[in-house]
Amino acid sequence: MTFVKANNGLVKSFDGLMNDFFNELPSFGKAIRQDVFAFPPVNIVEKNDHYHLQVSAPGFEKTDFNVKLDGNILTITGEKKEETKSETDKVIRNEFSAKSFKRSFTLDDKIDAAKIAAKYENGILHIGLPKKEEEKAVAQQISIQ
Repeated sequence: MTFVKANNGLVKSFDGLMNDFFNELPSFGKAIRQDVFAFPPVNIVEKNDHYHLQVSAPGFEKTDFNVKLDGNILTITGEKKEETKSETDKVIRNEFSAKSFKRSFTLDDKIDAAKIAAKYENGILHIGLPKKEEEKAVAQQISIQ
């Protein structure tokens, strides 16, 4: 393949164009996944005594979230409505819009549901899912008859 060099950076080889196209696909797919399906990315970290969920939701306020536990299903919803302003200015382009999402997670019996806590800080919703303390088997002496 012959490479074409140009000082202005506008002319590329076919190979360079193909590399750029395929290298951009993952970010293109990520943009589609976040815009169309509206799933915010979630990190789940297991610690010794709890699980830690981190939901990336920048631009939301803590009042925009609803975290609900129904049985063993933890549901996180977020809704940010578009603010409408009646000003005399002409809007040329408006890319702000309403955002909403809903994520559900199935919890097992190891989670202490009464102690689940949530906090929103710097665009990340933190949810702590404490583990139940394991019941330790008590050794007992069995008498022989």
